[in-house]
Amino acid sequence: MRLITLAAVSASVLSLLLPAAASARTDEGMWTFDQAPLARINRALGTDIDHAWLDRVRLGAVRLAGCSASLVSEQGLVLTNQHCIRSCVQAHAEPGQDLLSQGVFARTRDEELACPGQVAEVLLEIVDVTEQVQTAGTGMTGAEYAGAQSRAIGALEREACGSDPALRCQVINFYRGGQYKLYRFRRYSDVRLVYAPEHQAVIFGGDPDNFNFPRYALDAAFLRVYENGAPASTPDHLTWNAERIVDGQPVFVAGNPGSTSRLKTVDQLRIERDWAIPAQLRSLAELRGRVIRFAEESPENARMTRDALRSIENSLKRYTGMHQALADQHFYNRLVDAETQLRTASMSADGDAVDAWSEIESAHEHYVRLMPRYTWLESDAGSRSVLFSYARSIVRAAYERERPEGQRLAGFSDAALGNMGRSLAQARNIDTPLESLYLQFWLSKTRENLGTDDADVQQMLGRDSPEALGARLIEGTTLADPTVRTALFEGGRAAVEASDDPLIQFVLRTDAAARAVRSDWRALVSAPIDRAGERIAAHRFARARGDDTYPDATFSLRLSYGRVAGWNNGTRDVPSTTTVAGLWDRATGAAPFNLSPGLEAARDRLPEDAVYTVASTNDIVGGNSGSPLLNARGEVIGAVFDGNLESLGGAYGYDGSRNRAVTVTAEMITLALREIYDMGALADELEGGR
Repeated sequence: MRLITLAAVSASVLSLLLPAAASARTDEGMWTFDQAPLARINRALGTDIDHAWLDRVRLGAVRLAGCSASLVSEQGLVLTNQHCIRSCVQAHAEPGQDLLSQGVFARTRDEELACPGQVAEVLLEIVDVTEQVQTAGTGMTGAEYAGAQSRAIGALEREACGSDPALRCQVINFYRGGQYKLYRFRRYSDVRLVYAPEHQAVIFGGDPDNFNFPRYALDAAFLRVYENGAPASTPDHLTWNAERIVDGQPVFVAGNPGSTSRLKTVDQLRIERDWAIPAQLRSLAELRGRVIRFAEESPENARMTRDALRSIENSLKRYTGMHQALADQHFYNRLVDAETQLRTASMSADGDAVDAWSEIESAHEHYVRLMPRYTWLESDAGSRSVLFSYARSIVRAAYERERPEGQRLAGFSDAALGNMGRSLAQARNIDTPLESLYLQFWLSKTRENLGTDDADVQQMLGRDSPEALGARLIEGTTLADPTVRTALFEGGRAAVEASDDPLIQFVLRTDAAARAVRSDWRALVSAPIDRAGERIAAHRFARARGDDTYPDATFSLRLSYGRVAGWNNGTRDVPSTTTVAGLWDRATGAAPFNLSPGLEAARDRLPEDAVYTVASTNDIVGGNSGSPLLNARGEVIGAVFDGNLESLGGAYGYDGSRNRAVTVTAEMITLALREIYDMGALADELEGGR
């Protein structure tokens, strides 16, 4: 399968080798809002967007935990995907209740459900702090360099936001260290669920249709942000527009793409291809097998694992697509050739850049050595266990709070600790059998990867098997109770060390090893790569006006532009839109192509020509889920929920002839509210802004 052509190789390499007009794909780019190429966009699309348009869209865009969203009414209403808020639905399910299948339909404010741990953030301001961050590490290397930069970043964030819980400040690294920008957000920590359709309406087509098109997924949901116990006033919301979307019309996506690797060196991509992605695929494949086996044991287990299994399968398909892109030898060889020319040009001008590439290669020797230990003791510790995450947060907070703020681990500033405390205090339903499965999986894989005789593994397991220890820790912990979590968090080190909770004691016993490998990783891997990346970026800027090239995705707000368009997948022409009539044709009655009860009952009320989903050329990746699809006036015309198979290679490059974003339309969402789920008042609220 041809995922990416030479024309799609990232602008980070080719912009230095080709004329600007040849290197820029028409619709390519995940542009920061302070560097959006307005003239280029308007020339390509025939639009007339300006800085005022960008400001309106920025203030209406929302960042959620791992997803994107948008404000769509003056009363704090937020549009996102159902798959982004499933944990909120599950948190309110009673034992034996399949709330996800039923859906959530809050027809009054009192019926809106709190979403534990969910935070909504609106970007208020962007400030360039590159000089302050880069000069902080001048002349330093390794841990010293990393520490100096971390302290500088912490100081900048504190100065910009202070301790105001309604604000969040984050310094974000762009261009692999070439720029640092301070993003100041308006933060809403009281987020409530208003509407989530029946699960089968969202996952119609299941894994066979995932990353494919046509799609018939009603993947939209509504939240509401609150202030002081009342719906927040949000006058800067975006306008809802449920008019018919047509082929070829200009469209925009404002969202938070999670991560791309278009500015990485070839050696970094080699490490991803040969080490990081295969390790993820092995782990996910085994976890999927365990979850499937667990689900088959009972209907209740199947309910508990439904969302988890969907997430795991989605990740497996995504990583497979990424690996296939890098395994395409034709594509990879062209990357190698392009970088060789770039390094040669840099060497003739200044050997420092060549040394920077060599430093990245040297750091990867430590990467390969440390990766198993760093993965299983630190980055993937606890697998997906919420209770383990609670325990580690509580334990680390107790010790980090005693250190000067500038010397703490990332994520433990005073402001972050305040947000952590509020999150820990929120109630949520936790499926302890699934928690036990996750912990047992993690413990067994840690022993498998580090070895039975490893000192840290022995400290972790003692004389227990992974299965026995995982079950005992979950059965004995009381951290499912928010009052217990809050008491431990507020009690600090004394309360934590005095606790007899087995999960707290487990983290106390094992966290030293995790922190040690975290420190080694920062000093020997990430800090040297960051430092070398800064120098490569400096050469890129000096020689190719690098600030005219968009940075890699960093889960920061970006603008993507394009058109509603189909494509040819190599065997057939794929249309740009689907209709309700297509849903009836595709429904076979057999899972996963079975209709939800609500859709089946509403068959006679839905116009067959209504546009259900659309494909567009917008450049997106994971993290864009829930992003608003906007028309040229900046109005919301849908919610992005997926890409096509070809877009999975988008982590490394963009092919405008094949990469597509997939969106459920505002037209279909409005029809669902009015004709399927008796949510007319919500539809009125949406359309009241017009």
